[in-house]
Amino acid sequence: MMQGKKFISPGAWFSMSYPADWNEFEDGEGSFLFYNPDEWTGNFRISAYKGNTTYGKEVVRQELKENASATLVKVGTLECAYSKEMFEEEDTYFTSHLWIAGAGDIAFECSFTVRKGEPIAQAEEVISSLEVRREGMKYPTEIIPVRLSEIYQINEAFEWVMNTVKEQLKKDFQGMEEDIPGMQEVIDSGVIGPKKKEVWLSFGIALCVILANEVDGLQWMTLIDGNREAPVLQNSTTGECIDPMKLVWSKVKAGEPCNLAETYKNLL
Repeated sequence: MMQGKKFISPGAWFSMSYPADWNEFEDGEGSFLFYNPDEWTGNFRISAYKGNTTYGKEVVRQELKENASATLVKVGTLECAYSKEMFEEEDTYFTSHLWIAGAGDIAFECSFTVRKGEPIAQAEEVISSLEVRREGMKYPTEIIPVRLSEIYQINEAFEWVMNTVKEQLKKDFQGMEEDIPGMQEVIDSGVIGPKKKEVWLSFGIALCVILANEVDGLQWMTLIDGNREAPVLQNSTTGECIDPMKLVWSKVKAGEPCNLAETYKNLL
């Protein structure tokens, strides 16, 4: 079995393992794309759809009925409707392999596009690892490689803080330690209401971005804890995590003072 990374979908519908040298890349809405950016071995895409309790099996049955080229295969413990098609692009032939699989109330559409004749074992291992996460079941807290959804959240939060400091204070903002007094000045101005959780969280995220820029060995990860899915900063050596929510918002919510410079110093 491959040594890989773990992916838990937004909303925690399902989880899967994928090769350690693959990364997640931007794709269409509701579809997740993975491949090796250094040595391309194929594009793996997965989408998941939720329905009634037998939806998964019904979708597989429907695919076998409507797609004459589809055959029933077993990948791991999953029964899949499998088909493939060839296409040409820039004088190169590719094969797109398609698996429609289902488990309980979830149906999966998985595709793996490779150069013609190249192996598909990597995709089959990923599909074999698919696990439907049951609604209402308590799962242990997990830290997984940062997902695109959290990368977007980090970028949006940082940009909001940067633009706010620039507009209100007419100061430059580079995402470095010397920007912290400007962030503090915006906080102390009182323009942010105490109940604006997302705004306060943005300051926590921006503080972590500055920390990651200044300190080696820190990397963004995604925290999955019950209904909470959030970016956290992890020390790659010790495994310890810094939760941006606890840096600012938790203090504001508790009515405590928020001193960014002191908080930052304690993180070093």
